[in-house]
Amino acid sequence: MSRTVQTFDLASGVKIPWLGWGNGSGQARNVPVQAGLIALQTGIRHIDTAQNYLNEGAVGETLANSGLLKDEIFVTSKLSGRKSDPSVDGYTVPVNEVRSAVQESIKKLGFIPDLFLIHSPHVAAHADLKKTWQVLEEMKDAGELKEIGVSNFRPQDLEVVLDGAKYQPAVNQIEYHPYTLAHLEPVLAIQAKHGILTESFGPLTPLLRHPTGGPVKPVLTKIAKRVTESNPSLPIPVDEVVVLLLWTRAMGVVAVTASGNEERIKLLAEISYLPENILTKEEVQEITSVGKTVHFRHYREHMEKDFALPDLPDGTT
Repeated sequence: MSRTVQTFDLASGVKIPWLGWGNGSGQARNVPVQAGLIALQTGIRHIDTAQNYLNEGAVGETLANSGLLKDEIFVTSKLSGRKSDPSVDGYTVPVNEVRSAVQESIKKLGFIPDLFLIHSPHVAAHADLKKTWQVLEEMKDAGELKEIGVSNFRPQDLEVVLDGAKYQPAVNQIEYHPYTLAHLEPVLAIQAKHGILTESFGPLTPLLRHPTGGPVKPVLTKIAKRVTESNPSLPIPVDEVVVLLLWTRAMGVVAVTASGNEERIKLLAEISYLPENILTKEEVQEITSVGKTVHFRHYREHMEKDFALPDLPDGTT
């Protein structure tokens, strides 16, 4: 029996699967074709890659070997440049090289990605961020790109590209989970005003990267127990990971998570097809409220520069 991929709508009406498999870290980055094929074969229909993951070509190879049509798979890539010197923090793409850098991504993939992002505001020199966005707008107008968006953009970065923009960013992909909510309030307010969808990378950070799990972990455990007891026919066991990803979906946010482990990838695929409303509104609100009592971010290099942090504990004690 065929299953329907659950999606969110971008402002344009284009549908994006709510759960994406990323190939930017760990084993997913080391064996991108093998892991990517497992992802597609088990039912995942959204792949997230980037120039600096150095495996865009592997995505094209994966799709070519999958037996699926490209139109069945939503693919995101990002303008991030290539770090030739590991000691250098980041890579700035000059405005006059943006178009050719995007075209190189398209060549490696073998197709135009469904969504193309500026990986961080620091990919462009500060004075060139708007011009960089305008190049993507021009490429969209010319049919060289489809949906365009941003990643790791703070309030001031969003304001730069929104000022006079022909196209507003379709998404802002950021580290989003219960422990970043308080800090992200100004970002999320701008996105709500302009119809910019939030995508989350690192959605499982409270469980995988926080030293103790913090105050939200026992809440997730309690909810997992309730869901398990109330839904004995679910195809997978419900634990804290499942609950946290379902909370992300309930918040209207796309979850992008990476794994190269076959069993883990299969679990992600099953989660992506779980029915809506497994969590109650009260459970979603409890996770949200408890999360806002803590500030903890794993990937700090982009969002915590020149963007005031909330006066909150990190939940490690």
